[in-house]
Amino acid sequence: MPPFGFLHMRVWASLFGRLLRSPRAVCIREVHFHSQFAEAVLTSQLKPQQEKSNFIIKTPKGTRDISPQQMVVREKILDMVVGCFKRHGAKRLDTPAFELKEMLTEKYGEDSGLIYDLKDQGGELLSLRYDLTVPFARYLAMNKVKKMKRYHVGKVWRRESPTIVQGRYREFCQCDFDIAGQFDPMIPDAECLKIMCEILSGLQLGDFIIKVNDRRVLDGMFAVCGVPESKFHAICSSIDKLDKISWKDVRHEMVAKKGLAPEVADRIGDYVQCHGGVSLIEQMFQDPRLSQNKQALDGLGDLKLLFEYLTLFGIAEKISFDLSLARGLDYYTGVIYEAVLLQTPAQAQESFNVGSVAAGGRYDKLVGMFDPKGHKVPCVGLSIGVERIFSIVEQRMKTFGQKIRTTETQVFVATPQKNFLHERLKLIAELWDAGIKAELLYKNNPKLLTQLHYCEDMGIPLVVIIGEQEMKEGIIKLRSVASREEVAIKRENLVAEIQKRLSES
Repeated sequence: MPPFGFLHMRVWASLFGRLLRSPRAVCIREVHFHSQFAEAVLTSQLKPQQEKSNFIIKTPKGTRDISPQQMVVREKILDMVVGCFKRHGAKRLDTPAFELKEMLTEKYGEDSGLIYDLKDQGGELLSLRYDLTVPFARYLAMNKVKKMKRYHVGKVWRRESPTIVQGRYREFCQCDFDIAGQFDPMIPDAECLKIMCEILSGLQLGDFIIKVNDRRVLDGMFAVCGVPESKFHAICSSIDKLDKISWKDVRHEMVAKKGLAPEVADRIGDYVQCHGGVSLIEQMFQDPRLSQNKQALDGLGDLKLLFEYLTLFGIAEKISFDLSLARGLDYYTGVIYEAVLLQTPAQAQESFNVGSVAAGGRYDKLVGMFDPKGHKVPCVGLSIGVERIFSIVEQRMKTFGQKIRTTETQVFVATPQKNFLHERLKLIAELWDAGIKAELLYKNNPKLLTQLHYCEDMGIPLVVIIGEQEMKEGIIKLRSVASREEVAIKRENLVAEIQKRLSES
């Protein structure tokens, strides 16, 4: 559309021509029409400016920008986690951020309502992925993969009420490790728990415990307590909230909202408040009600074998058999686990509680749900809650006032004199070509003090200084920012000297 001034002139020129050759009545109507049109154009140009003044610049609810300082911490955490996955032989996989909606529906139980649906723009109903597990199962079925040990780092989306202080967002990163394939019982499961222990110990977040249970034990418990089979998933979802709300509130939800008989809820309460080690497993084997259920006995047998392997791995003391652990996702079929940090009194007062920091379990039927012939690929895996871990680390760094370097620059190229930009550019190119991380100020004639202050602020360890005297003598001054000591290095030896110092630091 042409600018308003030009359009306005054309409108009135056209109107003037009509006035010369049209009856007066027609001219009056034309004047009225063109005046209204010109006014509408002017209004449409002004409206965006008026709306803009009321526009609030913000990130969508439940999301955030991650600053350079935060990214440094985040990358260190992710590097440590991925390093552990690789140490255990996993290969990396990636999947699309969105899937066909039908691929995700009926996989998450009550949580299916938290899936983000996308507007249909290409003839397919799509949804943003809710986790990394279901896309992995779809990948295995689609490509007919029977065995795979994989890890996946990527964003997922959940349309829930965010709790930012606890590291809960609508968009967040997950780090998953999974073992797919038919193997002897509990060996892959034990390795997953070993990986969780290695990562949580390596991140030095404090003491932790990993709660372990089995969905077969849970279902057997529900059956012997009198829960109708049609309510298993609903009651399991309620039990899963025990780490967030009291047993009294969970009982109320099961009875008042999900129609469970009060005496059945009380029988469940006797079980879900039990936790311990191998001795509790033995106790449950002798339980008069639970011992009559084959499904529960199968689960207890695998848990006993699991603890045997965990003892060999040297991590049994970090594992607790906890009958309150439910893991509400529908696709779990066997062993389930969840890691929580054990708070000190000081941490409890400072709101350090962020819930579980890692979780996972066995899902032997999920791949078969995608396979046209129903072929099953047994799977077990874990997910590290990096967002929650990041939230803890960030809080601690604020508490202790730790400073973070946002760049990895090793050397700064400086000059104390004017008209040395060309020499600085030649010198920094030489450093870059040698693989050295280097910077300079984007000014023709910066002051030396400004350059040195920049190095101190950014934590750059070394400065190379070139000036007239250095040019004449064929040397470069190499300065340590921390000690402020300077030495003269022959120009041809500079790169080797810098590499030597960096390797020693």
